Amino acid sequence: MKNKTNKITAIYILASIFLAIIYRKVFAIVAPADPSAFSFVNDLLFILVSGVLLKYILYKSDIRNSEIYRKLKNTNNEIKESNEKYDIVSKATSDIIWDWKITEDEMTWSKGIENVFGYKQDEVGNSSTWWFGNIHPEDTIKMSIKLYSFIEQKTEKWQDQYRFKCADGSYKYVLDRGFILKDETGKSVRMIGAIQDITKQKEEEQRLKLLETVITHTKDSIIITESSLSEGKIPNIVYVNPAFTKISGYDSEEIIGKSPEFFIGPDSDMEEHDKLIKAIKNKEECQVETLSYKKDNEAYWVNFNMLPVYDSEGELSHWVSIQRDVTEDKKQEVEKEQLIKELTQNNKDLQQFSYITSHNLRAPLSNLTGLLNLIDDIPIDNPELKEIIDGFNKSTHLLNETINDLVKVIIIKDNPSIEKESLFLKDIFEDVFSQLDFLIGLHKPIILFNFEDVSFLNTNKSYIESILLNLLTNSIKYKSDKRKLKININAYQLGDNVVLIFKDNGIGIDLERNKDKVFGLYQRFHDYPDSKGLGLYLVKSQVETMGGSISIESKVDVGTTFSLTFKNK
Repeated sequence: MKNKTNKITAIYILASIFLAIIYRKVFAIVAPADPSAFSFVNDLLFILVSGVLLKYILYKSDIRNSEIYRKLKNTNNEIKESNEKYDIVSKATSDIIWDWKITEDEMTWSKGIENVFGYKQDEVGNSSTWWFGNIHPEDTIKMSIKLYSFIEQKTEKWQDQYRFKCADGSYKYVLDRGFILKDETGKSVRMIGAIQDITKQKEEEQRLKLLETVITHTKDSIIITESSLSEGKIPNIVYVNPAFTKISGYDSEEIIGKSPEFFIGPDSDMEEHDKLIKAIKNKEECQVETLSYKKDNEAYWVNFNMLPVYDSEGELSHWVSIQRDVTEDKKQEVEKEQLIKELTQNNKDLQQFSYITSHNLRAPLSNLTGLLNLIDDIPIDNPELKEIIDGFNKSTHLLNETINDLVKVIIIKDNPSIEKESLFLKDIFEDVFSQLDFLIGLHKPIILFNFEDVSFLNTNKSYIESILLNLLTNSIKYKSDKRKLKININAYQLGDNVVLIFKDNGIGIDLERNKDKVFGLYQRFHDYPDSKGLGLYLVKSQVETMGGSISIESKVDVGTTFSLTFKNK
């Protein structure tokens, strides 16, 4: 700057001297005279003085310009530094900074808008229209009313929550805070704000509200305690839900800050208490069932889980206990055990009675049968006596058949575990058909069977033959007179099981009336003289004894289908 000032001053002096000399030359030509040297010296002195004055003026001007330049440079550096800090803060806080010139309706957004909402800079609008246009329709009116009402007020700070649309069409919850600038007349001219993504906080808030609703309205008692043991006792209570008050009778104010030890009474299970203390020491989940006591000292059974709750740093912060009054369940359990004992004893008594009936009556019944056989050889002339003896003979034979049936049932029920062997299905059916050779030859039914999927069955030979004999006998006995009897027998594999389908087109059974009685003992559904109602009962008993199951489908005058499922291992 100094060199420049000296140069300008030197140029000024030289130019002025040159002009003075020219002036003198021209003046001498126009008006010839003898100019004095003193006059030229005066001009020269004036030029030098004015040059010095010019240099001083330029020097001062340079000082002022330097100061202005320095200030401008400092201001630019501050602006640059401020912008750098602004970008760093924006990145560090993940906030989106926006600047809205209200009078011109011009808006600028920080680069954070791309990170948070996915918008590229060329996709971001430069007016408030774009801003409001991306606010969720349900929030737009409410938010805009609040904002413009704030602009008209004298307050400087504003904040609101709303949902803002992302570039992919989804919405995020945001917290928007702004600061307003006004001119000297108090008119709002500019607003600067920061948008923060609070979607996760909002979702967590909604989740906590949902949990609070569940905790408040659940019928289970919920207790929250501190994390650490208090003098070796269960940690002190910090919260109880309304269900706890309803069950125990204690209001929350009465027990918060106290240990739940006061629930322990004379009949409480101290082993369960010790198990709970040990779990708390080891910070482990624990399930306890014990006798507790209400405020009025009424005892009740409670079953509860004690669950540890950890904070974000993985430190144990609380214990949550979810308790349920199981007094009624315990009563029902006791009643159930008592009922099982009674049923077991009754079953034993009935079994003993069956043994007595089947064994102790056989000897006198055999004697009666022998006497009747002897009487058959004696001629009886009295018709009334003969009728009496015939009736007695018939009743005795029926009683003998009944006892034989009862023996069969007892044998099945008394042998829960029977020996099984792998049998060829075709061989089984051939044995059964040979035993029913007379009946099959008499009625000539059409019998079709398919054992292509299953050739062998792991079962008890006597039982499976008895089952098939009963089913085939029933099909022949209850055939329809309207059509030729047709029997279909199929077997197929179902996982580890074998399903045997036995289907006929006989007279059928009315299952709407008799479904619960089909497999009952001495249940008869048709008025046939030789029907005793024992066959299906025996079939079901034998199937279940072998670990299988049986079901029936039947329609009157259409036919009956039995499905037998056997374990084939």
